[in-house]
Amino acid sequence: MEQNNRGFSAAGLRRLNEVLTGHVESGRIPGLVALVSRGGQTHVEALGTMRHDGGTPMRRDTIFRMASTSKPVTVAAAMILLDECRLRLDDLVQQWLPELADRQVLKRIDSPLDDTVPARRPITVRDVLTSTVGLGMDMTSLGTPVMNAVFEQGLTPDLPTPMPEPDEWMRRLGTLPLMHQPGERWQYHIASDLLGVLVARVTGQSFEEFLQERLFEPLGMKDTGFDLSADKIDRLPPLYAPDPQSGEFHVWDPAEGGRHSKPPAFQGGGGGLVSTADDYHAYFQMLLNDGMHRGQRILSRPAVELMTTNRLTAEQLAAREAMGRDNVHISFGQGQHGGWGFGMAVRTYRGDYAPVGQFGWDGGSGVSTYADPANQLTGILLTQVGMTVPDAARAIHDFWTTVYQALAD
Repeated sequence: MEQNNRGFSAAGLRRLNEVLTGHVESGRIPGLVALVSRGGQTHVEALGTMRHDGGTPMRRDTIFRMASTSKPVTVAAAMILLDECRLRLDDLVQQWLPELADRQVLKRIDSPLDDTVPARRPITVRDVLTSTVGLGMDMTSLGTPVMNAVFEQGLTPDLPTPMPEPDEWMRRLGTLPLMHQPGERWQYHIASDLLGVLVARVTGQSFEEFLQERLFEPLGMKDTGFDLSADKIDRLPPLYAPDPQSGEFHVWDPAEGGRHSKPPAFQGGGGGLVSTADDYHAYFQMLLNDGMHRGQRILSRPAVELMTTNRLTAEQLAAREAMGRDNVHISFGQGQHGGWGFGMAVRTYRGDYAPVGQFGWDGGSGVSTYADPANQLTGILLTQVGMTVPDAARAIHDFWTTVYQALAD
């Protein structure tokens, strides 16, 4: 497809400002930072305030909880190791993660935890990268014994048990049967956290140390990490989880004394990063540049192509489609893209204003990060309103609708 390197129309950017301002003035989104970049032209909107009751204005360098938009960044660490032949796609992960050897698999998703059969084959690196390990967040299976155990063991963030340090997390993970056979079915989230543990064990460094050394520092992502120093914490707004019935703002995670005010026990590749619009722009622009950043190669072109194109069959993607299509009451319509690469969604059909080939992901903290190779476009929308209510999702939809109208073609 021919690439278009033009920028944005002035009228389109004014319309983008009007639409985003409307969301802030509604009172449902206290503040936001939006960045769009195309053809060397970058436009940023910083609107509203960091708190719902006013106070400090949003700024371009405000730091946000990236939630599940951590996933597309996490995967780059593994791709660096693939480029260096320290990992191979079909390596068995049990050589680094022995807790995952000799897996048992539930006969049915709602079976008791001891009603199992042996796994047909071991888990591979490819399974981890494509989220087809056999364990994950299955929102269609809430209340089953295995999903109850996932929550009780602290294998996902704050539901309801805090996540332990990585070795203990792996020990607990290893006590559970798989929900599905390895490679059989896409499942959400847990594989991305598992990937961080795998990278740490392969490299002998903590996951964050490797990310900082090989990704964040080369890209100039100076405000990205799993926790914030005392001189940066004032740039992090509180995260709100409004009441679904009344809409009343509740602080789900404060800045001072919150989860990012000190190093976490578990550096969660699935949702633990904090960052800024400019830091994430550097990362997604690197992907649009086929792995290059200011003359320095971060990832090989084939690695980027693997990450950002669909890797799964229709059968593997059945759960992926169901999450986006059949759970709109949970996701508010987020997640309908068609495909999945490594750690991120890839559009394989035209379901809205974005074209086939767009890649990226959204986060439950009210954030959205995507790049579009056909238009050489990067778009980032960051809010501090969680997806307990549809307000952030609606702002995200309106952001992308107006961004694509603003293209100067």
